[in-house]
Amino acid sequence: MKKLIAICVLGLLALGLGGGALAQDAAASAAASAPEAVASMAAAAPVAEAASAAAAAAAPVPNKGDVSWMLLSTLLVIMMAIPGLALFYGGLVRSKNMLSVLMQVFVTFSMIVVLWVVYGYSLAFTEGNAFVGGFDRLFLKGVFDPAAGTFAMAATFSKGVVIPEIIFVAFQATFAAITCGLIVGAFAERIKFSAVLMFMAIWFTFSYAPIAHMVWFWMGPDAYTAAGVVDELNGKAGLIWQWGALDFAGGTVVHINAAVAGLVGAYMVGKRVGYGKESMAPHNLTLTMVGASLLWVGWFGFNAGSALEAGNSAALAFMNTFSATACAVLAWCAGEALMKGKASMLGAASGAVAGLVAITPAAGNVGIVGALVIGTVAGFACLWGVNGLKRLLGADDSLDVFGVHGVGGIVGALLTGVFNTQALGGPGLVTDWVTATVGSNAIGAQVWIQLKAVLLTIVWSGVVSLVAYKIVDMTIGLRVPEDEEREGLDITSHGETAYGK
Repeated sequence: MKKLIAICVLGLLALGLGGGALAQDAAASAAASAPEAVASMAAAAPVAEAASAAAAAAAPVPNKGDVSWMLLSTLLVIMMAIPGLALFYGGLVRSKNMLSVLMQVFVTFSMIVVLWVVYGYSLAFTEGNAFVGGFDRLFLKGVFDPAAGTFAMAATFSKGVVIPEIIFVAFQATFAAITCGLIVGAFAERIKFSAVLMFMAIWFTFSYAPIAHMVWFWMGPDAYTAAGVVDELNGKAGLIWQWGALDFAGGTVVHINAAVAGLVGAYMVGKRVGYGKESMAPHNLTLTMVGASLLWVGWFGFNAGSALEAGNSAALAFMNTFSATACAVLAWCAGEALMKGKASMLGAASGAVAGLVAITPAAGNVGIVGALVIGTVAGFACLWGVNGLKRLLGADDSLDVFGVHGVGGIVGALLTGVFNTQALGGPGLVTDWVTATVGSNAIGAQVWIQLKAVLLTIVWSGVVSLVAYKIVDMTIGLRVPEDEEREGLDITSHGETAYGK
């Protein structure tokens, strides 16, 4: 009965949003005919369809190389989550909970993809207000016209360069889905499966989609045609974008957002039975190493794909992702050797994830030296995060979601503000989208902007998470009974075991 209630709640949530959208159907239809351009990781609103044959002939045509790269990048991010994240987390829990973690990641990923298509993409990447989008793309309306056989185009970061919007939708769906999957690690081994799904649906709707809108939505480079329209266009962008915060691939949207939700969950769900008294060592570090390796490979699609084009920016993001991660592995291992006398496989894998997290907001926003510094700092900082900081917080964050993704995301976001400047070898930023002029902000000013983005993300995700967990707890309950937790969630929640006896 409780599972049935959870399913009904999820259905009502989707229907409620759908009903609100249908009520705005006339307005959405009118909006669909107006020219829009939205860049990714910055935003991707539809480019207007031509009103005449002449205009159609002049419309930008997607480059097949860009299209191919974005399709490949999307596949790489899917691999990051399933199997990458699932195996990384699965190896870290006890054997009796292996399948439960795999299920939570696998099914959460699938559910969020569906919600993204139904309404999530529209809330994140259509024009609304400074905090959230509207319903113009409910059920992806307007992305594909089956009668005419045409596809809407989405802008990139270059004037006159577009990709099919449907590819951008798919690419961003993987970001939303893996972000929710990351949260699973914080309350692993003691939460109800139905509670996971209900929480994820609420949190995705009210935290992920709005923050994605605030950070990445803008009107796109082609909309900036003259100085006189700049203020109006900037006013239509997401709040954090208006501030000028730099987040290439999701330091705030993905990592800090998920880490705060995970930390709140660790407090709300409570500590595992026997925590601090019984051994809770990872049951299979081989799987964890395989998962970490898949994450590293898939992260090239995550970061380099966020350039939206197969060009220089993607190449820079690719190299920075490569080198920063390697530095973080070495830093974590060195720190561990100094602290404990030995470097561990778990430490090396955790260091890799720490480097990947920290370089995410910086990938295309810093130079080579900046990436090396960010990776090194992240390795040491996240090592402290899963040891010293974890003890200070006193939460049973099972798989160190906050220690790695929270600390690493904050380090990366702030250091992006330092190393973006051209004076330190960074690529700088576009200071005038009308002329596409590139320059640099003062380091102190940019770091302050980055800090504001970090703080807003922490507060927003924290509040939404607290409310979402309370709703779930009051309806279906968060935690499994103690006897089921002791027996293991594989058997009690799913009726299966990961390994034969």
